[in-house]
Amino acid sequence: MFTLRSSLWANFYCADADKTRVYLERSKSSPINLQINRKNDLLPHDPLLQIIPLATGRLKSLRLIGSPESLANITAHLTHPAPLLEDLLIDGDCEFYPESNPVLTTSLFNGDLSSLRRLHLQSVRTELPWRNMANLTSFSLRYTSPGEATARHLLDFLEGAPHLREIELPTPTPWSSAQDGRLVSLAYLKKAEFFGGEATSVLLSHLLIPVGVRLTTWGGLPGPLIENHLPRSVDDLRNLSDFTKIHFYVGSWHSLLRFSGPNGRVRMFSTNPYANTTCLVLGSLARYDTSKTKRLRIVHGNPLSSDSPYQALLPMKGLRILTIVRSNNPIFFIRALDPSADPSGVVVCPKLEELVLVSRMAKKMCDVESLVGMVAARASRGAKLKSIRVLTDGGPKFNALELEKYVLHVECGSTVAGDDRDSSEGED
Repeated sequence: MFTLRSSLWANFYCADADKTRVYLERSKSSPINLQINRKNDLLPHDPLLQIIPLATGRLKSLRLIGSPESLANITAHLTHPAPLLEDLLIDGDCEFYPESNPVLTTSLFNGDLSSLRRLHLQSVRTELPWRNMANLTSFSLRYTSPGEATARHLLDFLEGAPHLREIELPTPTPWSSAQDGRLVSLAYLKKAEFFGGEATSVLLSHLLIPVGVRLTTWGGLPGPLIENHLPRSVDDLRNLSDFTKIHFYVGSWHSLLRFSGPNGRVRMFSTNPYANTTCLVLGSLARYDTSKTKRLRIVHGNPLSSDSPYQALLPMKGLRILTIVRSNNPIFFIRALDPSADPSGVVVCPKLEELVLVSRMAKKMCDVESLVGMVAARASRGAKLKSIRVLTDGGPKFNALELEKYVLHVECGSTVAGDDRDSSEGED
């Protein structure tokens, strides 16, 4: 009875020619899910080269991984139509020598990939010649040869895939062949990831991105400010600047910015360990409309005297929670919140209810006198904090009596899980 149920034989690897024939026979007419992994080049008499064309018409999913030479041979035999194919992954397994990657053209499955829902290409060369992709919902293109797929090729492809929900292009986005005035609508998009500073904007300027999309762009700092990574059309900028939550992780080795519409966040990592990244972060933030931001979390933000936390925090009229984690000099943030330090007496973040200061070393925590002075000055102007939490991994605890005159709840203790975590953990 086991051998009679064709659906039980629908998932298999092409590791052995004889076993593959058995699975093809016993799966009968059922759609099949095939995995092929070939590191070495195929010999001319390899039985796989005869088996694969016979199974093409029943393919529902295909994962094809191998060396550039073996993939070139295999894909050369995948010329028959695959009307049932929904999921296709092709990986040339060669990140460092893209010029040797296999070439994918319109000959693949006779040029008809219209049934696909998921297409993931890695370490291949292609101009994305397929146009009718109306069923496609997920698209990924990794480690392609520079300039192989121009902005025009990408726009043509995306225009033929109007129902895309996820786009992943962690490969240098091309600068050339963008067409002035051309706009491609991605009305169903939920998540998109792009790589490459200014070049990213060239592509994004031609995409209509709906409100609420989680957009991630990778680039380098010091370099373009936040707005240089965003689409240049006014409508897209309006969509992506409506943040209610911003999370900065000021790292040391790479750069990442993330925008998420109404529940958004921004993340910036520096590629230059000697750069004053905090200054760049705050300078970029100050250029944005952050009036709707309710939560701001800054990790490893170490501003210098030349930085302007004041200019960044001033527009945040709706900010309610400010968290400063592992900063060597949080005093600059405290001073930015102190209305007595500004001749105009303006209350920065007038709706601020909770201030959280987290450090692994007590000696890095701000001095109590400045903290008390800031809290007292705010209270005298009607902006009373409800809660202050000062958390460290050890060391002496300061006397909270002075703060308790102005704050409803003061907590001074040790860090707990979640208050000192890296940006890569949680909340994604």
